[in-house]
Amino acid sequence: MEILDILIIGGGPIGLNCALEAQKNNLTYLIIEKGTIVNSLYNYPLYMRFFSTAEKLEIDNIPFISTAPKPGRQEALEYYQGITRQRNLNINLYEKVEKVSKENEIFRIETSKGKYFSKNVIISTGFYDIPNLMNIPGENLPKVKHYYTEPYPYAQQKIVVIGSSNSAVDAALETYRKGAEVTMIIRHSEISKSVKYWVKPDIENRIAEGSIKAFFNSEMMEIKEHSVIFKDEKGKINEIENDFVLAMTGYLPDFNFLKNSGIELQGDSQNPLYNPETMETNVSNLYLAGVVCGGKDTHLWFIENSRVHAEMIMKHILSKF
Repeated sequence: MEILDILIIGGGPIGLNCALEAQKNNLTYLIIEKGTIVNSLYNYPLYMRFFSTAEKLEIDNIPFISTAPKPGRQEALEYYQGITRQRNLNINLYEKVEKVSKENEIFRIETSKGKYFSKNVIISTGFYDIPNLMNIPGENLPKVKHYYTEPYPYAQQKIVVIGSSNSAVDAALETYRKGAEVTMIIRHSEISKSVKYWVKPDIENRIAEGSIKAFFNSEMMEIKEHSVIFKDEKGKINEIENDFVLAMTGYLPDFNFLKNSGIELQGDSQNPLYNPETMETNVSNLYLAGVVCGGKDTHLWFIENSRVHAEMIMKHILSKF
């Protein structure tokens, strides 16, 4: 029975960074990823551009060369997948981790394809897999999409975009420019302050001129086959014709997986318990890295500020040898 030094769950940028640190320190490791390399980035909108500049997306001081001030999805895929090939990282793709348990200080990791044993486990699973549901009637209709990739399927259609964050604003602007009739339903009183600074004036101007309709302080009530029902800021119930709903309501980590792995979750935000100096959770030798550390507060962590987690974890693991 082979016992790894480290098993890494999740092959995103931070999971890859953890593998690079393990490799540099001659530790045996394996990444298990349920999709492709940097699977979350692969599922981003096709034409998405990052907030961060290229150098802030770099891992292990490997240069990220970009011709644009802000790199896009395709450049990031080339960069991270290129590192995986160049450094010959040990990674199993299209394999889902189903259970993590501990037996006599050794972790047993059960997956869709087998089982593994490791002295340490790093969970770096991000948050992009579970949509933050509205829990309203009709949300499961085929016309409701919780993921947006490109505008072309929505040309000449009546689109409702729910939300006011970057993903909602991008979806609204791109579908509008492909001929969609766009209505935004927004729970807050304004477009989110976190929207990319070069995009925010665009959406606000389109709303001001009436090209894109927006209902602020409003709430979705029901989705029907050919319409949606929502309550506006005056409490009035409105029903409008609709072909597609793009529910850009955010995403959540897999809290059940974290709890079943023994990690304590705290408060309404379901923040996982971990030591911020070592990234070790309440379960000895079980670590968190990346966005998953933030619980429901998924805006707290991103590539730029969680790259340091890999080095922190490796330093703590090595101190136990």
